[in-house]
Amino acid sequence: MKHFLNTQDLSRDELDALLAQAAAFKRTPMGDDLKGRSIALLFFNPSLRTRSSFELGAFHLGGHAIVLQPGKDAWPIEFDYGTVMDGEAEEHIAEVAQVLGRYVDLIGVRAFPKFVDWAVDREDRVLKGFAKYSPVPVINMETITHPCQELAHALALQERFGTTDLRGKKYVLTWTYHPKPLNTAVANSALTIATRLGMDVTLLCPTPEYLLDERYMGWAEQNVAESGGSFTVSHDIESAYSGADVVYAKSWGALPYFGNWGPEKPIRDRYKHFMVDEAKMAQTNNGAFSHCLPLRRNIKATDAVMDSPNCIAIDEAENRLHVQKAIMASLIKQ
Repeated sequence: MKHFLNTQDLSRDELDALLAQAAAFKRTPMGDDLKGRSIALLFFNPSLRTRSSFELGAFHLGGHAIVLQPGKDAWPIEFDYGTVMDGEAEEHIAEVAQVLGRYVDLIGVRAFPKFVDWAVDREDRVLKGFAKYSPVPVINMETITHPCQELAHALALQERFGTTDLRGKKYVLTWTYHPKPLNTAVANSALTIATRLGMDVTLLCPTPEYLLDERYMGWAEQNVAESGGSFTVSHDIESAYSGADVVYAKSWGALPYFGNWGPEKPIRDRYKHFMVDEAKMAQTNNGAFSHCLPLRRNIKATDAVMDSPNCIAIDEAENRLHVQKAIMASLIKQ
């Protein structure tokens, strides 16, 4: 793989190899895979787990991480080609990516949507700009998808069930309420990896307005055709939770209202009861519960669910460290 932008770009063998390497790094954390090497981590948005795990991961493997925040401790960047740069941006991505690529061996990018126009944001211009112009491998640290989180989640599920074969497990990706409309990145990624791994996946959301972008719905259909799993959409809480082996919760805004959230808020407010609680989890098959974090307790999930032994959210968060080391080690060897 030239870059690590989306897991959908990888073969199943490549995915399995990354997860196996991540499990190995979890058993033996220190190594020299990045000895004498460096990675630039560009954060266009705040981070706790991503920054910590990438910096520590590079250190564990003998490398050095440089953290940059464009617009704060680095120049604002322009990403469109042909733009007359008479605004805030001081540099173009063509120069930024090429210069960084002369300094470092890897580049990580974290850039959320602007939440103005989904037709623009879905093009993922920041990430694709770096991938186009960088002479070194680029890693998606979360844009409109979150592939690092996908692998951490997959590894946590493999650990939970004691097998790398997750086929036949009933997996529920459930929308949950949040006082603000959020990015669909983790939901896009959870749907992608769960269908890729052959699980029987249910996307549970309040109304059709909360369906994910057609690109990721299409990936899900493609994946189940290849993996032997299944994919269904449900708006019914009880039937979705019934017999579930995994419940993965995430909040996201409805795409038809993207950039115009006022009319969406009263709709969202009607579905606060989608919060994951003990009664819903009691309908599952002793199901595992997880979330990418951060999570607002008693908004997205209750204290009892978060503190249950069935909650693997902390394991998943830890696994970010291990899977990202596997990603960096794999890319550096090409």
